[in-house]
Amino acid sequence: MSIRIQHLTKLYGAQKAVNDISFDVKPGEIMGFLGPNGAGKSTTMKITTGYLSATSGSVEVCGFDVAKQSMEVRRSIGYLPEHNPLYTDMYIKEFLRFVGALYGLKGEKLSQRVSEMVEICGLGLEQNKKIGQLSKGYRQRVGLAQALIHNPPVLILDEATTGLDPNQILEIRTLIKSVGKEKTVLFSSHIMQEVEAICDRAVIINRGQVVANRTLADLRSEGKPLEEVFRELTTQ
Repeated sequence: MSIRIQHLTKLYGAQKAVNDISFDVKPGEIMGFLGPNGAGKSTTMKITTGYLSATSGSVEVCGFDVAKQSMEVRRSIGYLPEHNPLYTDMYIKEFLRFVGALYGLKGEKLSQRVSEMVEICGLGLEQNKKIGQLSKGYRQRVGLAQALIHNPPVLILDEATTGLDPNQILEIRTLIKSVGKEKTVLFSSHIMQEVEAICDRAVIINRGQVVANRTLADLRSEGKPLEEVFRELTTQ
């Protein structure tokens, strides 16, 4: 499995942000990770990327244990957090070269990879601008480019379309689907339409617990709009 989460729990004092959740993400799968705000999605993703430690349970990425083999896990993951952290005073290519160097890319290989990311992520028209001059949509593209610069097998996207206008959302959706043809993608959202547009399967959590782990086709088989199914599962 590309991602294997088993009996994961995260406590903040007496509060259980994540409560004994388990699920897998298969190689080459784009899986939606759904839940209302505060359900535990971001906490789970931060633990998966090694940013937070778990209280109990285990997470493996590409066979590496997050708690014991954190560097191998980080090399295997491209991560775009909910609040996209970028150096706004840097130019796009300058920033991508900086991130690529952190992953050990050098010389011609680094230059080639930066050029590939500019093309893949549709940054050509803006490539000579500082990040601070870009629209929110293009900043998200830069965030995706930095997550992909080291060509990781697993991509983790936390609320990647939040705050974008309708045209920007469509552009980012298309980009994620294109990238997902070659990578495993865990895509979190609290909006069912986003997951429906991109994913084939969804894990839904509510109050830190998994309430559904099914294909979208299975969720549709109940004969109700997916928004209604999601609302019922997350208001119990």
